[in-house]
Amino acid sequence: MARDWIHWGDNSTEGLPIDEMMIGQIRTRSSDSYVTDSSSSATAYSCGIKTYNGGVAVNDDQEPCGTVLEAAKLKGFMTGLIVTSRITHATPASYIAHIYDRDKEANIALQEIGYAHPLGRTVDILMGGGKCFFTPQGTASSCRKDNIDALAIARTLGYTVFEDRATFDKSLKLPYLGLFTQDHMSFEIDRDPKKEPSLTEMAIKGLNDLYKATKESKEGFFVMVEASRIDHAGHGNDPTAHLHDILEYNRAMNAMRKWIDEHDDSPTVLISTADHECGGLTLGYELDGAPEYWFAPQYFAGSKNSTEKLARAWRDATTTDLARYVRENIFKPYGVMSPTNDEVSRAIGLKNSTSGFGVFLGQVLSERLGVHWASLGHSAVDVTLYGYGVNHEDFAGQHDNTEVAEFVAKQLDLKLDPITEKLRKNTSWIKDNVKPQPGEAPKLKGRDVAMHHH
Repeated sequence: MARDWIHWGDNSTEGLPIDEMMIGQIRTRSSDSYVTDSSSSATAYSCGIKTYNGGVAVNDDQEPCGTVLEAAKLKGFMTGLIVTSRITHATPASYIAHIYDRDKEANIALQEIGYAHPLGRTVDILMGGGKCFFTPQGTASSCRKDNIDALAIARTLGYTVFEDRATFDKSLKLPYLGLFTQDHMSFEIDRDPKKEPSLTEMAIKGLNDLYKATKESKEGFFVMVEASRIDHAGHGNDPTAHLHDILEYNRAMNAMRKWIDEHDDSPTVLISTADHECGGLTLGYELDGAPEYWFAPQYFAGSKNSTEKLARAWRDATTTDLARYVRENIFKPYGVMSPTNDEVSRAIGLKNSTSGFGVFLGQVLSERLGVHWASLGHSAVDVTLYGYGVNHEDFAGQHDNTEVAEFVAKQLDLKLDPITEKLRKNTSWIKDNVKPQPGEAPKLKGRDVAMHHH
């Protein structure tokens, strides 16, 4: 979709930067489902083990597993997590926190800064969204149910904490924690560059700062960078947000590739893949029983916002002429220049349902584009594997997701088992932080049904 959009714009047949880095594919199933969620797949990437959907760096018995980030830090490497989601979200969490349920983000926030964590502070750079899980319950937009001020704790643990673009642009001492938004960071199409840096800017700042900090040491750095919101656009069936976040991921990959070329004194390997596919996107679809061999990327040209942003604006709109407002202020900025009367009345009916209206708006543009979505969730298709830099060709081919952690561990000469042992010795921490609390339902959906055909 992104490639065709670029081709439509300038007839370019060169493809995308990532096309030149493609080296293979990754299989993604989890231990309890053939269709994975993000936390179980990220646990495969961080710990090298299969776990159940919802588990964060724990095994099927909800015991913690040592991650490549923790092993790297304990070996003397510098580390970073840079994402466009909440920093407490499933993928970043699975590199540094250990908990039976990915939704326990208030606990994950404390583990990430090294407070509720037996290894102490193991991340030098944390950047992304999700400030709401770091502020006490009484403060504006807080997502916590307690009075813990995780930002204040982070400062006592040595972090420079910042929330604005101006500080991001300064030279900062490690460790630092940058949280630019209360929730996820904006989709790239909606991002205000005065308030939020792009994924590319965060990735390059992180690389430069980790490089400077490790220049004199014999160990280097490990950093996990995630273009998190591609997935969210898939969940919302929003082709516009999807396209622009994919293009930004390509810019970030290209910038990291260039960075590797410019730093040959610090041999670096980049590997990139997805937790899973999301949305089941195809170009071309069947209309009234006849296949339509058609994709019309020109409809993207007029599409200036995500459905997320427009659905919120529509919900908050106070106007007497709803039909006119939705045509001019919602459909038009999304690139739907002439909605049908039926589409307008459906939009009015969905005014108070932001998620319902968002999906509907995405479908309206998708039909005009010739884009089809199979799902509002994940699928089990294999995801593409990209690589660049030192030894990346050793990882070419078709791999299980657990092999990603094995490759990283081999490159950095890391041993994960001693980290796992260290974590499991700490039984009181496991009882208080990793396992369900008394009265909490354990997260074990479908585990004994889906995969164990005795």
